Amino acid sequence: MINKSDNAYKTIGEVVKILDLKSRSGQKTPTHTIRYWEKEFKQIKPKILSGKRRYYDRSNIDLLKKIKFLLKDKGMTISGVKKILNTADTNNLDEISNKSINADNLRNKINNISKIIKHLKKIK
Repeated sequence: MINKSDNAYKTIGEVVKILDLKSRSGQKTPTHTIRYWEKEFKQIKPKILSGKRRYYDRSNIDLLKKIKFLLKDKGMTISGVKKILNTADTNNLDEISNKSINADNLRNKINNISKIIKHLKKIK
């Protein structure tokens, strides 16, 4: 399988995998979620080529990552996310998501360290 570069356009299926989107049933790939977000957020502009296939560039994928982060991780509403995207400085948004991701990474490291400590105490 050929590996596409990060700058290459991605299909909607590839974007779903990049965003790690799952349907409620965990069954098929929820491409409908991205199509819905596309209708709600005018900033998402994929190239639509013959056969109505959508192709997303790096900036569209980054925007979708921010939308997913705000909706799924932060629990915001669509109208709340629209306000942020329409008014907020997107660099500020990057900072918020990076801080949140860093906090999650730190939390995971702390959990791993406490598991190691518990394991070491059992060995004594």
